[in-house]
Amino acid sequence: MQIVRTVAEMKQLRKQLAEPVGLVPTMGALHEGHIELVRRARAECRTTVTSIFVNPTQFLPGEDLKAYPHVPDQDTRMLEAVGNDIVFMPPAKEVYPPGFNTWVEVKGVTDRLEGASRPGHFRGVATVVNKLFNAVQPTKAYFGQKDAQQVIVVKKMVADLNMNLEIVVVPTVREPDGLAMSSRNVYLNPEEHKAATVLYKSLMLAHELFWKDEKDAERIRKAMIALIRKEPLAAIDYVSIADPETVEELDAIRPGALASLAVKIGKTRLIDNLILR
Repeated sequence: MQIVRTVAEMKQLRKQLAEPVGLVPTMGALHEGHIELVRRARAECRTTVTSIFVNPTQFLPGEDLKAYPHVPDQDTRMLEAVGNDIVFMPPAKEVYPPGFNTWVEVKGVTDRLEGASRPGHFRGVATVVNKLFNAVQPTKAYFGQKDAQQVIVVKKMVADLNMNLEIVVVPTVREPDGLAMSSRNVYLNPEEHKAATVLYKSLMLAHELFWKDEKDAERIRKAMIALIRKEPLAAIDYVSIADPETVEELDAIRPGALASLAVKIGKTRLIDNLILR
């Protein structure tokens, strides 16, 4: 497995790579959810590139940038074990050199949910993903469904800018108790980990009500909120039943609606979602 640390080296190496090339963008602190993305890329592409870059521009002031897990040796061992070909692991000054002042903004779909709670977050996401795409020039790029709004934003950017690649969305990987795998789960103590399962339980409640033919989206939202409020360690940021392309809230539910939520468990903010089919 080869480790690449500069854009110039990545671009030069790209000329030699067997097609198709799959890219798995990550911020490191890898878990089974990331590894599933790599497995999918390996199954569909002849060359798999995984990027590891903790992107400072998608963190807001006061968020956990400095505390974000940084375990590159562990990450590279995991990637090598699963057969990843190349790790693109640039330092921040390589991605954002002195004088950098160009940004990518995707309007509309970033105004709500995560975009409303974390203003500027998706500008950082869209910019760094664009830069990764330019450096690696993948045939396909792999993202997890857990970050549903991020997927929507990236797909919109790719379509609007006529980018020549396919976005592949891989289902959320969960722990046995239903908690969506996340690098931030390491912040949870055992009591908080148990409490965090309320996110998945509330999504399952939405799924159950949908299957019982409940059409009123607001009733489902209220039921989810009532369930989460029974957990003393949980503090709700938002609970949403929205259109899966625009993330605008729905009044009448329909197949394909995106149920999503952000909840703080202690000091740790977690997100999760489920497509209601």
